[in-house]
Amino acid sequence: MTIILDGKQLKEKILLKLKEKINNFEKKPSLTVILVGDNPASQIYVNNKRKTAEAIGINSNIIKYPKTISEKELLEKIHELNKDDRVNAILVQLPLPEHISKEKVINLINPQKDVDGFTPYNFGKLFSGEKPFVYPCTPKGILILLDEYNIDLDGKHVVIVGRSNIVGKPLSQMILNRNATVTICHSHTKNLAEITKTADILVSAVGENIIEEKMLKSGCIVVDVGIFKDSTGRTRGDVDFENVSKIASYISPVPGGVGPMTIASLMLNTIELFEKQNIKTPL
Repeated sequence: MTIILDGKQLKEKILLKLKEKINNFEKKPSLTVILVGDNPASQIYVNNKRKTAEAIGINSNIIKYPKTISEKELLEKIHELNKDDRVNAILVQLPLPEHISKEKVINLINPQKDVDGFTPYNFGKLFSGEKPFVYPCTPKGILILLDEYNIDLDGKHVVIVGRSNIVGKPLSQMILNRNATVTICHSHTKNLAEITKTADILVSAVGENIIEEKMLKSGCIVVDVGIFKDSTGRTRGDVDFENVSKIASYISPVPGGVGPMTIASLMLNTIELFEKQNIKTPL
């Protein structure tokens, strides 16, 4: 019998614990999100983050700019937020307009307020085997989800399809840190199915419906990170859920799997940054 990796249910469990924790704080943590332009998907994501934050007691502030904002003005705002002690966590919603350098924007965020874990400092800490201020949200959420179902990574062969800085690369290192053997596949990988068939655990983060039943061995654990709308307007993931679920031992659905865990991790990261900024070290 295939077990569903229920991210939605776990998210609610995590948020309930966080709300109880925040209620005991003398002051409330704060999350500031910068939204540039009018991308409909970005607006939905940002509003979901705001609603979730406010529901558990985090002060959420959304700063909206038109897509015509200059790079200089945006960088000046981030510099201002870096210096503001009332701001614990900073998130710049991607994608940004073409005239603004994503690298310059991310690089300027104070690593101690980098709630996404994307700055070179936090990325460097992760890839050098040290602990960053926080781990990137989606990879963190995936590992929390696997832990909830007592899935041990030690010695397992994990195949990750997708090499983005948001999921594939950081997840590979986080899984290596748990003593798994990791293979990363991408658009230039030849004989993809031959590699995925060797996976004990498959993570797909591409945004295309590419993973079929014949590409996996029986009993494989499947984590579907991809999410997109198909030609009928239906929300889909990378995995052919209906058929793959017949042979997988565990599988995450889309929606309701990794997506909710990313939001839960964002809230966890906000609290972690708040606590680190407010710890009083003894004299």
